Amino acid sequence: MKKKKYNISVEATLEVIGGKWKCVILCHLTHGKKRTSELKRLMPDITQKMLTQQLRELEEDGVINRIVYNQVPPKVEYELSEYGWSLQGILNSLCTWGENHIIKVYGDTVDVLEENVLNEHLR
Repeated sequence: MKKKKYNISVEATLEVIGGKWKCVILCHLTHGKKRTSELKRLMPDITQKMLTQQLRELEEDGVINRIVYNQVPPKVEYELSEYGWSLQGILNSLCTWGENHIIKVYGDTVDVLEENVLNEHLR
């Protein structure tokens, strides 16, 4: 790996989990293994191409594991790696901050957040 220089360590973090979708993918994977189709259903606004790209990048960075089952039709699942689980505190903090921000801006989370497993504790 080419040696890189960062101005501040948060740059290294954002290089791995930055962008619109990576943290969302990681949050869903904190609730267990998911197939690509499950992730797509949980994130309807992401394109298939972007989902595939983000999953590949997260795998390359060692944050998720890609599990390929030797069967027909082929089955692939994704899970957080041991290294990926070390992000759980960051992900929880991002979710908490986001909930507080939504309440500050909109007064409540009910009409703003979709109903899904990640938001069950708010209902």
